[in-house]
Amino acid sequence: MTDLAPQELRILVAVADEGGFSAAGTRLGTTQSAVSHAVRGIERKLGAVLFERGRFGARPTPAGERAAAHARRVLRMLAVLAAEVRASESGRLTGPLRVAAFRSAALYLLPPALERLAAQHPGIEVEVTVVRELGAGTAAEVAAGRADLGIAALTGAPPSGLVGGLLLEEPYALVHPAGHPDPRGLPLVDWAENCGSHTRDWWAAQDWLPPATVRAEDDGAVLSMVGSGLGMAVMPALSLTGAPPSVEITELGPDRPYRGVGYVTTPELATTDAVRALIRVLRSLGRGPALTRTRVGAAQSGSRGSAVSDSRKSE
Repeated sequence: MTDLAPQELRILVAVADEGGFSAAGTRLGTTQSAVSHAVRGIERKLGAVLFERGRFGARPTPAGERAAAHARRVLRMLAVLAAEVRASESGRLTGPLRVAAFRSAALYLLPPALERLAAQHPGIEVEVTVVRELGAGTAAEVAAGRADLGIAALTGAPPSGLVGGLLLEEPYALVHPAGHPDPRGLPLVDWAENCGSHTRDWWAAQDWLPPATVRAEDDGAVLSMVGSGLGMAVMPALSLTGAPPSVEITELGPDRPYRGVGYVTTPELATTDAVRALIRVLRSLGRGPALTRTRVGAAQSGSRGSAVSDSRKSE
């Protein structure tokens, strides 16, 4: 096999992203026929069919998905190579840093971290993508080469092929309309990203928790519905940041479940300057008062019940 050139990698990624040769050609400033010819050459070199062709365009095969993920990661490392060589001369980190995060992490965990990162390295341009934490969630964005670092719900070791670490463990709490005399008797409001494997056993053991009768798109919609008196919910602390006065937050006792929140990245990107800088900031916030205020302040804001006020690990 002959090695693929960077331009061939760009073509492979463009076709996978755009779903067709014509759209990929437009993106790359070339013709459909040139892209088609290049893809046939790439497939000969790799010895595999990478795209299904049809009236729908060009759809990646499983081999094509794998090849595109590798291509994105290789191209990213080439860009990092250039950025870090420049930084060694100027002493200033520059360039994009792509972060994928689930909604509550993007809203409440990342802002203080990115503020501190910008103060330390103003040349880093952070791009944040909000990803639903379903299935592989943010980790899939990192594995596919679409993100450099993901903020993910972690229950143990990172997914295969990735590296990472735990940043915090946030407790779950009961949230219900403020002043309601019997909050546990209300209907349950829930959303698809809630209650992953890390809380499933706890949920199954709670005979007072009914099946969800109201489904919402995300945790923000759940809070709004609870505040409107439509039901109660069991939610992690980050989701309760800035909870309105119309809701009350009550802790669930010593056996309450926790959600681990951590970071994931690729082994090669874990050694790069920009990713290491963000990880250092995230870790420092996880040990310090800034993140504690983010996590704990959620329960204290607008709550007349017991606050969600601790973590399993000491800060």
